[in-house]
Amino acid sequence: MSDSSPAPADPAAPASPAVLDVWCELQCPDCRTALDDVRVLRARYGDRLEVRLRHFPLERHKHAFAAAQAAEEATEQGQAWAYVEAVLGRVEELDRRGEPFLVEVARELGLDADEFDTALIDGRHILIVDADQAEGKAIGVTGTPTYVIAGELLDGGKSQEGLRERIEEIVDRLLAGPEA
Repeated sequence: MSDSSPAPADPAAPASPAVLDVWCELQCPDCRTALDDVRVLRARYGDRLEVRLRHFPLERHKHAFAAAQAAEEATEQGQAWAYVEAVLGRVEELDRRGEPFLVEVARELGLDADEFDTALIDGRHILIVDADQAEGKAIGVTGTPTYVIAGELLDGGKSQEGLRERIEEIVDRLLAGPEA
């Protein structure tokens, strides 16, 4: 999932060489903690770093799969990161209330809550969530949060300690180009 829709290519602007995949699930307290690092990275690098939320709902969290689908609907409505941050900020409420909470958050953000409700019923985003989860398993993701950048897998579920710094080292190297 990406925060913005693709803009027309500017031939004078170099393509972003740095892509950070964040394997996450929206009912995970560790992902809520990791969100602070993601905010710092997004602020520091702006458009030079594409941060993509990838879904990895864990079976032990009964609302995680629905939350991933809701995040995809938020992407469709242009509010991906705002929605993700709002849900992760209230993980305990998601635990208690489930899908009605996901629709309520959409309403609070001014999104089309009826469309969220319909999307959760008709399952229009299931294939995206399933594909993310399958890809995550294929590359060795076992828990959340997990970061993948430049082919390096960094497991934030074990510890967040030092991960942002390691990601910054990799991004700085990627942005410096091949001669770095």
